[in-house]
Amino acid sequence: MSALYLDVKKDLLDKITSGEYSEGTIIPTEHELSDLYNVSRPTIRKAVQILVDAGYLEKKKKRGTIVCAPKVIQDFTQSISSFDTQMKRHGVVSKTQVITFKIEEASKEIAKSLQIHEKDLVYKLVRLRYTDYNPNVFITTYIPVSLFPGLLDTDFTHIRLYDVFEKQGHSINTIDRTLEIALADDTIADMLDIDEGDPLFYFRSIGYDTQKNLIEYSIARYRGDINTFTLHLNQHKGD
Repeated sequence: MSALYLDVKKDLLDKITSGEYSEGTIIPTEHELSDLYNVSRPTIRKAVQILVDAGYLEKKKKRGTIVCAPKVIQDFTQSISSFDTQMKRHGVVSKTQVITFKIEEASKEIAKSLQIHEKDLVYKLVRLRYTDYNPNVFITTYIPVSLFPGLLDTDFTHIRLYDVFEKQGHSINTIDRTLEIALADDTIADMLDIDEGDPLFYFRSIGYDTQKNLIEYSIARYRGDINTFTLHLNQHKGD
């Protein structure tokens, strides 16, 4: 194998960075690359794996090995801002698709999270957010109807949720977030255009207004392959 794999890796990387293998492209199979470079399949396998580990390529069970999109930087772990604002800050084109917006009775989990009674009425807002035309995050948000009457005619395809909160006198002030790593089920995989079992960043968020009213509970599933999250930490004196 010697250093041949490095030559293959360099040539593949050149094809990716030059755009010959553009984002979303399925590169030739291991067998085809072996013939193309006149090297063994283990050599190809090692070269490709280096690029997978570096984030340039991704292996998909049903599709082959594809060229990855650049990672989308998410910095909402540091401050409160809308998805659109975050994406604009990083020069990313964003779009929102509303999947569901309706009123329903709060389940036990939702009631506990919003500190309301079970079966109290809540809005259920389900959105699919895109970055650079790729489905990126699937988010379900629950909002107490009692605090925000008359929202059903709001078009959240174009109107920001936090702008609506502010307009109705409940500006978002504090958010508690928890992060887990989860695996995509078949429904989420289909919505996010990934394979079932692919990793997700799984966020649960509870938002408060300036009067400490609980005004939203959200569950967001971010694709693990195209997102990276940044944190900014300060040391407390005495620690």
